Amino acid sequence: MTQAEIKLCSLLLQEHFGEIVEKIGVHLIRTGSQPLRVIAHDTGTSLDQVKKALCVLVQHNLVSYQVHKRGVVEYEAQCSRVLRMLRYPRYIYTTKTLYSDTGELIVEELLLNGKLTMSAVVKKVADRLTETMEDGKTMDYAEVSNTFVRLADTHFVQRCPSVPTTENSDPGPPPPAPTLVINEKDMYLVPKLTLIGKGKRRRSSDEDAAGEPKAKRPKYTTDNKEPIPDDGIYWQANLDRFHQHFRDQAIVSAVANRMDQTSSEIVRTMLRMSEITTSSSAPFTQPLSSNEIFRSLPVGYNISKQVLDQYLTLLADDPLEFVGKSGDSGGGMYVISILTTCHLLSSFLCRFGSRCARIFRLVLQKKHIEQKQVEDFAMIPAKEAKDMLYKMLSENFMSLQEIPKTPDHAPSRTFYLYTVNILSAARMLLHRCYKLCLFDRRLLEKSQRVEAIIASMQATGAEEAQLQEIEEMITAPERQQLETLKRNVNKLDASEIQVDETIFLLESYIECTMKRQ
Repeated sequence: MTQAEIKLCSLLLQEHFGEIVEKIGVHLIRTGSQPLRVIAHDTGTSLDQVKKALCVLVQHNLVSYQVHKRGVVEYEAQCSRVLRMLRYPRYIYTTKTLYSDTGELIVEELLLNGKLTMSAVVKKVADRLTETMEDGKTMDYAEVSNTFVRLADTHFVQRCPSVPTTENSDPGPPPPAPTLVINEKDMYLVPKLTLIGKGKRRRSSDEDAAGEPKAKRPKYTTDNKEPIPDDGIYWQANLDRFHQHFRDQAIVSAVANRMDQTSSEIVRTMLRMSEITTSSSAPFTQPLSSNEIFRSLPVGYNISKQVLDQYLTLLADDPLEFVGKSGDSGGGMYVISILTTCHLLSSFLCRFGSRCARIFRLVLQKKHIEQKQVEDFAMIPAKEAKDMLYKMLSENFMSLQEIPKTPDHAPSRTFYLYTVNILSAARMLLHRCYKLCLFDRRLLEKSQRVEAIIASMQATGAEEAQLQEIEEMITAPERQQLETLKRNVNKLDASEIQVDETIFLLESYIECTMKRQ
């Protein structure tokens, strides 16, 4: 993990959970797995605070634990999971698009709390929706429950592993840490709950003032509390399923840009048919027959079976390999290749323009190629081709390989071939994306910190000289950058989303490529 990623993890942990959790989390990221007492000793934090911080991190799946043979429990930070917090707004917005406001709030509650029971989620969401409704209107628990069931059916939420019942009934001494397991069949099984009720509005401060004092109010929190119907069955957001959805959207968009709208609709249908049966990390979808695809096309999409077969053949014969043919039964069996190089090209070569993308794609196809051949095959003037090749070479998108004809390596008797290490280029771009996210967040955080200090000092009646000294904490270049950022804060938010989309594509491509190797 690079320094930029570690610093970004530090900022995200501090932003979401505070300084103590950030201190423990970053320590685990830097040192690897460690037992509880070593963490407390190395960080200089009390044992009680370390326990609470680890509870928070485990609750949000940011730290995992493992029991060793001698009974020592070691904790290990999940760096990639910490960085996923950058993508929380995108998870929430996607759910809003697919399942309206109710689905949005369900996923938001699960992301904010890490793990929750279904009954707790339903009540929280119903209360929040009731708050936004007009007076006299309330949100029914049943309606929220139905949306939760739909999210579970499409695997956007899943059950958390739990302690098996046999472990609880063991008469021997308890283990140093529980072993959590889950049956794959039960991962998306929603418990049969009868949640009757409606969302409640919060009491206003005026109502509280008019009512009884808090100390004299009767307490109903212990004896009168009914047992929770789904106690012990916790749920969490399935981030892999969201990533699968993002990946499918990227593939459909790439096909639409390469072919046409009909081709993208056919690919969308294939992805929709295999979204539950195909693992989020699989390099290919499950094989689908031409007949099955034809029957699953959207209602009102009037294309004949013959036209569909022609489109499938065209997609299978395309050199960019969006679709592959895996058999001839059922009118032909077809699979979709997940995140081929072309999906990557469309994301990170836009900064160089279409001509550079053409040269880059040419070098990828030819593996090794001379400069003169690039000019001829790409049909680009020699001067422009040379400038573009050197530009991509200086940015480390390409490398130059020397093949000497003679042992003396004389330039006049040496072939200079351009080549692309696509995996290396993807990793380099991923690192740049994380550095960009880190820079924006650190600058805005410093600005907010300085503004908070000035506001507090003004409130306490500080002198002008003291305020001036605080304002000078931000240097002139930083102040200029901040003014630009404040003028374009909406653009900054949009750019962070676009950077995250690029990060997702790059990470997915690297993961798929590594699995194929």
